Amino acid sequence: MPANRVAWTPAGFTHYHRAHGDTDMRIAFLTPSLARLLPDHPAVFVTSGLAREVLLALTGPRSYDDAVPDYSRSARSRLLRVLVDELHEAREQPLHLPEPQDDRLRELARRLYENPADNSSLAEHARTVGASSRTLSRLFRNELGMTFYEWRTQLRVHHALVLLADGRDTTQTAHACGWSNPSSFIAAFTDIIGTTPGRYRASS
Repeated sequence: MPANRVAWTPAGFTHYHRAHGDTDMRIAFLTPSLARLLPDHPAVFVTSGLAREVLLALTGPRSYDDAVPDYSRSARSRLLRVLVDELHEAREQPLHLPEPQDDRLRELARRLYENPADNSSLAEHARTVGASSRTLSRLFRNELGMTFYEWRTQLRVHHALVLLADGRDTTQTAHACGWSNPSSFIAAFTDIIGTTPGRYRASS
């Protein structure tokens, strides 16, 4: 997920995380009564300034430094409620890359994970994985809920987030992710992430 976002993982979902570049990650746990107010599926939210400050307060020195008085149970409960209220009102970040299950889609996905800059058409991929483009198009819709080109754009933006966090500039990242020019990359990145690659890199 991009920097300055909040990821929500409900109970019962197996998950893991991996950081790229310098990362400051904060974790807060919710009681079942508060968790019920948030989606029953993993989600990434665009956060408000208030939600960010509450999260920083909940995970700051009061939570781990014995020399700093901790919040009382009631105060911590109130802060968590504010955080949940803010997330409840926030929009989900449209950055989700579902994993395919069909063997042909998995092979196509593997190729694009290894080379996000691959600009082959769906028909060209279809010939490679042994299926018709119509079949692959239907599978993308039914399994992943998006078109091939929407999914590939999401994959490329995911890859771009890693490259930007590792210090690549906008032009290098655009070409590494398959965009022919930086302006089209900036437009696609901004549409999904909500900020330009340059601003994202500066804030990461």
